[in-house]
Amino acid sequence: MNHLQKVGAVALILSCILSFKCESLPGLGGLGGGAGASDAEMADLGAAAFEDLKKKIPVSNDPRANAYVRCVANSIISITQDPTGVKDWEIVVFQEPSANAFALPGGKIGVHTGLFPVATNQDMLAAVLGHEVGHVIKRHGASRMQSGTLAGVGVGMMDKMISADNPLKGTIMAGIGLGAQYGVVMPFGRSQESEADLVGLDLMAKAGFDPTQSIMLWKNMSAAGGSKTPQFMSTHPSSETRIKELQANMNKALSTRAQAQSLGKNPACRL
Repeated sequence: MNHLQKVGAVALILSCILSFKCESLPGLGGLGGGAGASDAEMADLGAAAFEDLKKKIPVSNDPRANAYVRCVANSIISITQDPTGVKDWEIVVFQEPSANAFALPGGKIGVHTGLFPVATNQDMLAAVLGHEVGHVIKRHGASRMQSGTLAGVGVGMMDKMISADNPLKGTIMAGIGLGAQYGVVMPFGRSQESEADLVGLDLMAKAGFDPTQSIMLWKNMSAAGGSKTPQFMSTHPSSETRIKELQANMNKALSTRAQAQSLGKNPACRL
């Protein structure tokens, strides 16, 4: 595909997105495909997106904040069975006042310092990170990349679009899970959110964290909103249904935690 063809393809895709009619984009060669994204492709896209974000948002050098987040994240990672093939996770704290965190395909975790006043202890932070890791290991990003506005864009082309700062960049970032950081809100579907909630609940319990704090987290998120919704909730809407689902699965989670503690899993992460 030569330069003029690429320009034309991007223009066509952008037009498709703006008109919300992205059912198919025939004849775009390397931009199309329609096949599901592989784990390797999603890992490459996650790495490209993470590197771009590190250029956009300052990385925190606070040793206490970094040690705290790594303590919680590594506790979750240590008991996570990741079918996407990630061996090593990169964990970064961003000096950013918004209450947000994310995990990306390829083993990338980011936490904004603004999350600490809302997720006020290790257990609440574990609930957030468990939820985000849940999206990754259930391949929700890959599913979203192959539906809706991004359905006709090959994943192999997306990482090039990220580095090129083209008009689709924000939409691609939102698709992979960084919408709030790039001003494009693209929430996961209700079923995906519910699945990530329950996976996160299970992961935090298996790591020895207190699963009841997941409910307190969502209450804190709602209370912190005031007249302005926290970034994390802009893509992770809280609701009575969400809390009820967590409560309905709490006995199992508490049993899982008790078993984890009997095996010596008692995390003590402090900021």
